Amino acid sequence: MTDRLLPWSAGTWTTEPVSAEVTSVGLEVEAVEGSDAWRHTSYGFVHDTEHALLVPFAVGRAVEITFTAAFREQFDQAGVFLRAGEETWIKAGVEFADGALQLGAVVTHTNSDWSVAPVPEWNDRNITIRVSRDDTSVTVRARVDAEPWRLVRVAPLAGNLDIGAGPLICAPTRAGFRTTFLSWVETAADTDLH
Repeated sequence: MTDRLLPWSAGTWTTEPVSAEVTSVGLEVEAVEGSDAWRHTSYGFVHDTEHALLVPFAVGRAVEITFTAAFREQFDQAGVFLRAGEETWIKAGVEFADGALQLGAVVTHTNSDWSVAPVPEWNDRNITIRVSRDDTSVTVRARVDAEPWRLVRVAPLAGNLDIGAGPLICAPTRAGFRTTFLSWVETAADTDLH
């Protein structure tokens, strides 16, 4: 199977956003204030109110989401979401945390973990998150504009799970956060880690 540009109508929202409008540029989405995905670790709460537009995601495939936004407030976030259920999911992308844009991922198997690295120069630019799935794991890569791919994370994910994947936006601390998703592509998974 070759590259496939997915239409925005292909997916189903995990939680409906304030708005989602297809424009000449892409899909412009406004998040609900308080939307997020997190389970237990350190903070003690469970949030299962993310806005993720999901389609089935098979072993041997990859998904690439390109988007742009003005990340300004604590925990504004966008990227890719993979979901098997309320206790098994992964979000990968960028998040405004502690005064700077951060690139990272949250991997959740009952409890969430979190890893980030600062990328303040990526704000207001075209960011692409690519997630490849094999029969034991996923590999997350990211880039801004046409710069080289960066390895973000290799994380376990069982091949026998039914997974949905697609664009993600959350706004845990404010109203009015918007992201424009520019493209949604399904393609062959990466065969090499390096």
